[in-house]
Amino acid sequence: MTLYILVLTVAISIIALNNREVMSKMIFNPYMISVRKEWWRFVTCGFIHADWLHLGVNMLVFFSFGKVVEMYYAAVFEEKATFYFMLLYLGGIVISITPSYKKHLNNAGYNALGASGAVAAILFTAILFDPLRPIYLYTIIKVPGIFLGVAYLLYSYYMDKRGNDHINHDAHFWGAVFGVVFTIALKPSLLLHFIDNLSSF
Repeated sequence: MTLYILVLTVAISIIALNNREVMSKMIFNPYMISVRKEWWRFVTCGFIHADWLHLGVNMLVFFSFGKVVEMYYAAVFEEKATFYFMLLYLGGIVISITPSYKKHLNNAGYNALGASGAVAAILFTAILFDPLRPIYLYTIIKVPGIFLGVAYLLYSYYMDKRGNDHINHDAHFWGAVFGVVFTIALKPSLLLHFIDNLSSF
């Protein structure tokens, strides 16, 4: 499923990058959603990106951790794993952008796009399953996933409050929260598994 989502996202992003009309119809704009009832933008915005770097970074992180989460989901949820994985990804897009909808409801000039919320949901789900698994910063600095995850949440919260770099850090934060809450809601015993893993550090 990870590969299918990646290919679909890359294909749609390429089309949108080369066609302003497609981009404008898919991008997240709270004002247009509210006034014109274009609710599909809650989902379509997660399949388009601002540029090649934005697309590349999101898809690299997604591919790196998506396969891991698929493996964990298959072990825990068996035949429902693919369906739950799709809900995790799509829910990450929708839930992560919802606070921005409320915040910018009357701002016709506000737009957002990208799979960052869904990618954060995937990344933090991987951390939930194995919090001490190392993540490599810049391919050389080895950091346990839980420490990097907490630092990332604090950074996203701080940068969202500053709000001066045109990045929707709110989506990163809420995407991460959704990934953890959604997965625990499906299998509450995973919270105990998470705590047991941390206690072994």
